[in-house]
Amino acid sequence: MKAKTFIAVDLGAGSGRVIAATTDFSKIELQEMHRFDNPGTDLPGGSFWNIIGLYREILEGLRRAVEIHGDSIVSIGIDTWGCDHALIGSDGGLLGMPHQYRDPRFEGMAEVMHSLIPEAEIYAHTGIKTNFYNSSLHLLAEAGKSSPALFNAERLLFVPDLLAYWLTGRQAVERTIASTSQLLDPRTGEWAWEVIDALGLPRRIFGEIVAPGTVLGPLRAEVAAFIGKAGIPVVATACHDTASAVAGIPMDGTGNLWLSSGTWSIMGIESETAITTPAALQHGFCNELGVAGSVRFLKNISGLWLIQECKRQWELDGVHMDYAAMAAMADAAEPFVSFIDPDDASFASPGGMPEKIRAWCVKTGQPVPNDKGAVLRVATESLALKYRMVFESIKSLTGHEFARLHAGGGGIQNETLSRATANALGIEVIAGPVEATSCGNVITQMVATGNLSDIRAGRELIRRSFDFRIFQPQESAAWDAAFARFNRLLDVTGR
Repeated sequence: MKAKTFIAVDLGAGSGRVIAATTDFSKIELQEMHRFDNPGTDLPGGSFWNIIGLYREILEGLRRAVEIHGDSIVSIGIDTWGCDHALIGSDGGLLGMPHQYRDPRFEGMAEVMHSLIPEAEIYAHTGIKTNFYNSSLHLLAEAGKSSPALFNAERLLFVPDLLAYWLTGRQAVERTIASTSQLLDPRTGEWAWEVIDALGLPRRIFGEIVAPGTVLGPLRAEVAAFIGKAGIPVVATACHDTASAVAGIPMDGTGNLWLSSGTWSIMGIESETAITTPAALQHGFCNELGVAGSVRFLKNISGLWLIQECKRQWELDGVHMDYAAMAAMADAAEPFVSFIDPDDASFASPGGMPEKIRAWCVKTGQPVPNDKGAVLRVATESLALKYRMVFESIKSLTGHEFARLHAGGGGIQNETLSRATANALGIEVIAGPVEATSCGNVITQMVATGNLSDIRAGRELIRRSFDFRIFQPQESAAWDAAFARFNRLLDVTGR
């Protein structure tokens, strides 16, 4: 069979890439066409994304892909981080640059929202716990100041929807990205009008929702002329990057336990139905939508952020080392000396991470890790134990036991953490692929364009294409004792 190429545009909150996935449907090969930074910008009036700059970088990546792969290109799909959005006017124009989800306009909005509609009622309608980054809070902030952009807009589009609109001319909202907003009903896959109306948001901006795997249409003539090829269809893939990552992790059947591992970690199960019980809300779980009608019942956890920030700080101090060397240092350090809560607010902002870890240990009356290896050991073990805490919550909320964890994403390259995760959870960890997000993006395109029968066939293709590592649990008694200490510590600090 002649090889075909599918283009994945994968945008994170720090950088973006255009990836060419070439396949003869026995294996997939990934090739990076273009990589670029995605820095936010603080301006008078807030923190914004340079969305026009990102669009220009995407066009450049597509141009390079056409130069190399030409007529073999079948389709294009875009995935990005969740929640952030743009407003479109009646003339089709952009009404201001999209704000970043960390923009301080969210401050105080949770209290305002819950005075209009209780959180328990919001959760019953949307399956999403209130978090600072939810689109609901940011739109409520705009409504509270009678934003001209909000009340003159004709359409709300999330970041991948906006970029697809600029590529094709079609305005549509993809379902997985909409499900991050706290404004979508995960049971119906449509807008949660009860919440939208309670917040006083204009109904007209909430337009057509399409399923992941919808072909939006071909490139606009101007885009085709720039990149050098006409007629390429753009697919609304699983546009939320975590939805693509979960799609790209080879799992069989339903009810699988998965971990998307990167700067942030997200752990959950792939379910057939949403879980919106009061207990699920109390434990901080969210219901976001996935491919093939699935629900991603999940919880966000701090991920490799702690280790990345330690590396960055030490480099600022003039000490340069790679991640492999850092993992070896953590391995060599004494185990189970001290723990931190990786999700504590004190670790959320950049800068001074090693000292923040030491300060947390001082505050909680634990031995202070002084050398770099000890700091890294504390961060790694604490993260694995936080995974265990979320794992226990999932078992309690679902009534299911799990024999293995399927892990994908860049974080699985940290073998020390993968091994600690297997030990902490007491179950097998299957790690792979590293490029889970791009893989999920492209197999969704393959199904949409009729080149694969379904997502299961795509996952099988991924399984044949990449190497996987299996980590078996060891030292269960020591890790059980560490988890008991970790639980007591977090109980004292209020989790």
